[in-house]
Amino acid sequence: MTVPAHVFRQTVRSLLAPIECFLDADDISEIMINGHDEIYVEKEGRLHLTGNRFHSEHALMSALRNLSQYVGRELSPSRPILEARLPDGSRVEAIVPPASRRGASVCIRLFPKSQLTLDRLIDLGAMPATAAHLLRRLVQQKHNVVVAGGSGSGKTSLLNALSSLVCEDERVVVIEDAQELQLNLPHVVQLEAQPSDSRGRGAVTIRELFCATLRMRPDRVVIGEIRGGEALDLIQAMTSGHRGCLSTIHGTLPIDTLSRLETMALMSDVEMPLSVLRSQIASAVDTIVQVARLADGHRRVTHIVEVRGYHRDRGYQLYTLFEQGVESSG
Repeated sequence: MTVPAHVFRQTVRSLLAPIECFLDADDISEIMINGHDEIYVEKEGRLHLTGNRFHSEHALMSALRNLSQYVGRELSPSRPILEARLPDGSRVEAIVPPASRRGASVCIRLFPKSQLTLDRLIDLGAMPATAAHLLRRLVQQKHNVVVAGGSGSGKTSLLNALSSLVCEDERVVVIEDAQELQLNLPHVVQLEAQPSDSRGRGAVTIRELFCATLRMRPDRVVIGEIRGGEALDLIQAMTSGHRGCLSTIHGTLPIDTLSRLETMALMSDVEMPLSVLRSQIASAVDTIVQVARLADGHRRVTHIVEVRGYHRDRGYQLYTLFEQGVESSG
C-alpha cells in the first residue's frame, strides 16, 4: 500500500528530528552522519562538527528503513546502499552495516531554497561578470558544454544556472542518476535512472534513457553527470546534429576532462580506434567550464576553454577563453 506523501513527510520529520534544524537552514549544503552520535554539516564550504546526535543506532536505522520503504528500495545487510530523496528533494546516500563498520553512514545533499543564477554566482565571487556574459552567450549559441570539477566543487549548481539560460520555446530533456536540477523553464521533461530491485529487475540506466530521449524530439539534452558508457552515445549525438547539450563530469583540468571522457566512452560496448574517438570528442565538445573548490570552501570557475579540434601528433587543440587563479578568496 502506498503511503500518502503528507504522512511520509510527517514521519520522516519525526524520525529525523535530530537533524531537522539543519534541513531547514538556508546556509547548510550538506549533512554528514557518521553513526548515530557524530553529525557534521557543511556551511559555506567548511565542515563543522555539531553537538546533535540520534538517541541510538536503532533510531537512525529506523529513519533509514522508513525512507527505503517509501521509495520502494530494499535496505538490508545484503543490500546495504540506499539512494533516495527526502520529500523536499534533498538527496540521501546511506551505507549501513556490514558495509559501514561504525554504524550507518549517511550524507544528505541539500539544495538552495532559491535557485542559483549566474548573477547570484557573481555575487558569491564564483566568477566575474565578464565570465558570466561569456557563458550566457555560449549557451544561447547552443554550444555543447561540459562542466568539470571535483566532488563538491559546484558542478551541479553551475549546470543548473546554465540550463536555466535556455530559451523558453525549447524542449529540454533532463536525465539524471538522482534528480537534482531544478530548471525554471516552461517545457522540461525530467527523467531519472532507476536501480534494480532485490531480484535484479527493473533497472533503467542513464544510457538507456539517453538513447530513448533522442527519439523524443529534444531541442536540448541535459545529463546531470557523465559516469559511464553513455559518454559515447552523448558524443555521437553531439556530432550528429544535437546541439546545446549540457552535462558535468569529474575532472581537475580541461585536458584531464577530455581524458576522462575518453575513459567513459571506452566503457561502452562499441570498439573504435582511440584516434577516431579523440577526433569525435574534439568535434562534439565545444566548451569545457572548469570549476574548483578552494581551500577556504569557496567555489570558483577557473577556466572556460574552447575545444578546437584534435591533431594526431599534437593532441587536443584547446584555446583558453577565460582563466582565473584558485588562490583563497579570503
